[in-house]
Amino acid sequence: MEPRVGTKYRLGRKIGSGSFGEIYIGTNVQSNEEVAIKLESVRTKHPQLLYESKLYKILQGGTGIPNIRWCGVEGDYNVLVLDLLGPSLEDLFNFCSRKFSLKTVLMLADQMINRVEYVHSKSFLHRDIKPDNFLMGLGRRANQVYIIDFGLAKKYRDPSTHQHIPYRENKNLTGTARYASINTHLGIEQGRRDDLESLGYVLMYFLRGSLPWQGLKAGTKKQKYERISEKKMSTSIEALCKAYPSEFSSYFHYCRSLRFDDKPDYAYLKRIFRDLFIREGFQFDYVFDWTILKYQQTQIAGSGSFRPLAGPGGPSNGMPAPTAGGGATASAVAPDSAQGQGGRDARDASWFPSRRAPAPNVGAGASEGYKARANGLEDSGLSKEAVEEPSRVRMSSFTRAGSSSRKAVVGSAQPTISTETTVDPSRSSASKLVPTSIRTSSAQRGSTETRH
Repeated sequence: MEPRVGTKYRLGRKIGSGSFGEIYIGTNVQSNEEVAIKLESVRTKHPQLLYESKLYKILQGGTGIPNIRWCGVEGDYNVLVLDLLGPSLEDLFNFCSRKFSLKTVLMLADQMINRVEYVHSKSFLHRDIKPDNFLMGLGRRANQVYIIDFGLAKKYRDPSTHQHIPYRENKNLTGTARYASINTHLGIEQGRRDDLESLGYVLMYFLRGSLPWQGLKAGTKKQKYERISEKKMSTSIEALCKAYPSEFSSYFHYCRSLRFDDKPDYAYLKRIFRDLFIREGFQFDYVFDWTILKYQQTQIAGSGSFRPLAGPGGPSNGMPAPTAGGGATASAVAPDSAQGQGGRDARDASWFPSRRAPAPNVGAGASEGYKARANGLEDSGLSKEAVEEPSRVRMSSFTRAGSSSRKAVVGSAQPTISTETTVDPSRSSASKLVPTSIRTSSAQRGSTETRH
């Protein structure tokens, strides 16, 4: 009998791994829907999966938070079954030749700030903000940004009294050095301000193509962290944001002005980027850089002269290929709004002057191709092909080739250690899994209680 978890999820092929354990694609035998299944040996010295499942449960119901399908113990494994999501922003960054346009960055920034704000509203810090930990959805949620991987998350206040954790120093670097805040490098206990500063570095990474402290050489990891810290502290905000709109400098100045326990003004940060978006004359049509690139590839494929358009930094075959079964086509609408699902992004979308836009300029003749395929999208000028979901990553491509860390399409309970990542030593673990040892006839111990 084929191995199953939670009585109705069939275990499929492995799609990712890390120090936390391994991730498999699974199938709901009742609905035939694909899911992601995370496994961790019950014998691991520092179990992570139940901790992460607790975080997901606390966050359930938020826009851009993956749904838990099942969690518990199955045979020799702790198990977490989650939604299967699309490519990460790092995957899409590679697909787009490691540069995003200002329009794409601003559309992402609005959702990403919302995600961080929501996590903070539930009294937790993420502490590992990076492109790998933001994924696009699938099908009708293809334009929605999801936040994942809460293996390093930490409660920063009492949920009832809102009493903040105390200020501390001499802390180990927790998170990814490339995107860590300066205070984190200095060993200061992280607060809400640090998640937001890290997000600022992610946005500049997308705009610039790289950050000034990438590629530094050092003999040991500790020395490399020190070099990154030194370079980051010696790079002024103005130098980092030079040649880009002043709103990005304003973002950093604001984040660094916050005191340890200050509540950030998330609305202000979103507003400065929204004002820039409107001033630039952009339309919030959810046509991202990868949307246009994929449309171009579709046109070339249709002409019989297909060749990958992704640059050398991206996957060898361009856009990550779809998995078996593919995904539904998304229309150019705000996440949640057209489907009547509500959510923070839908409420916030009212600030945009219009979401109807002419077809983007994708080369000679392409604009007419967009209009010719509108079919039911009224007069928006956008075809379903133009705004279809980022394809799901092929099974063997759920981990990114050539990147500093192996990352699956769903978050790991514990990031792998790379030359730019230091994990919280209190949670580090490694487990080697043999998935076939999951019992096919044993009773599952479904868990709704996770450790505190």
